[in-house]
Amino acid sequence: MNKQVQAHEENTAAERIEERAERIKQATTSAVTNTKEAVDRAADKVEEGLHRATDKAADTATRATEKAGEYRQRGREAYDEAVDRADEWLEVARDYVREKPVQSVAIALGAGWLLGRILRR
Repeated sequence: MNKQVQAHEENTAAERIEERAERIKQATTSAVTNTKEAVDRAADKVEEGLHRATDKAADTATRATEKAGEYRQRGREAYDEAVDRADEWLEVARDYVREKPVQSVAIALGAGWLLGRILRR
């Protein structure tokens, strides 16, 4: 009977070891599954954040491009206006020189002399 008791105890111990091993496997599987889910959720949040940041950057770049186009157009208009004004002044100066050539030469000489004095210093 001693051998039977010993065999029974060995079977019971083996069953307990196998039950504990099975519980450890289940706990490990559960922990790994939970970790995978947590990592997936974190990855989804990171992906969403990156998408939002990319959308904002694209929107900002689009608005900057539009503003640059507006400023380029304004600059072109201001340049064209300045050229037109300079052409008008040049035409007025030509008319003045044609109408009063002696006075124009005197004014040019006076301006040249004054500019020479200023630049010498």
